[in-house]
Amino acid sequence: MYSSAVNLIAVSCFALSMLFGFDNGSYFSSMLIAFSFVPMTCGYAHFSAKKDKLAGNTAVAFAAVYAAIVLLVYFAQLTTVRLDDLTKQADALLDFQQCGLLFHYDLLGYAVMSLAAFFAGLAVNQRTKADKYLKYLLMIHGIFFISCLTFPVLGLFKADSPAWIGVAVLEFWCFYFGPIDILSYLYFSDCQE
Repeated sequence: MYSSAVNLIAVSCFALSMLFGFDNGSYFSSMLIAFSFVPMTCGYAHFSAKKDKLAGNTAVAFAAVYAAIVLLVYFAQLTTVRLDDLTKQADALLDFQQCGLLFHYDLLGYAVMSLAAFFAGLAVNQRTKADKYLKYLLMIHGIFFISCLTFPVLGLFKADSPAWIGVAVLEFWCFYFGPIDILSYLYFSDCQE
């Protein structure tokens, strides 16, 4: 329950940071999303039925990989990129805003998060109508895997692209993921050992 609540707060802070162009706030919020998503996913695995344990454990594994990738990306943004004088080449690779290496790693991380959400959805026990919505929202979230994995490979993101497009996409994601957090909180509040 607590990880779902923290995740909702982090997603909300991320959405606000994006709206107001506060990059460091969005980076820090993204780290909180990762920190809270892992225990949330562990909760799905823990409370899954025996027949769904494989899906739950797979979700946990993907959640851990996602967290490792994005925590490295955003920690670099808040430390090395923000605090050091980087060469032009290093800046092009490391600065998230330049759509370079770390930007692409971030998209890989969110592709893996989408897989974690999909498998978490498979692990959800449907006891109520809300549980059914949670299950389907998580599984549909798996669709983001395709775009997060293929768009960087196709070179669709460039540093000179209009910023509002990225903000709009991320705001849509926040609008989509917020209900997952709320339904997860309700789901976990009804789970019993």
